[in-house]
Amino acid sequence: MTKSSLSELLSREPFRPFRIHLSSGGSYEVRNPDLVVVMKSEVFVALPSRDRWTLIPLLHIAAIESLENGHARRPRRGAR
Repeated sequence: MTKSSLSELLSREPFRPFRIHLSSGGSYEVRNPDLVVVMKSEVFVALPSRDRWTLIPLLHIAAIESLENGHARRPRRGAR
């Protein structure tokens, strides 16, 4: 994941929520772009519902998944 591609997702109008999948298997939902700061090699994500935050190295972002209507997309039948 590059800094510019993540910044582009955060600045879309209208904003579309997405989930960040990590190489470790963990994930973070981004529903408010104001709670994310893209830095040179890391991403700061505030988690207000847990009163916590995390720093994610850009190199450990394995995938970005769009969320529709607040829910993850379901795979189509027959898709793996």
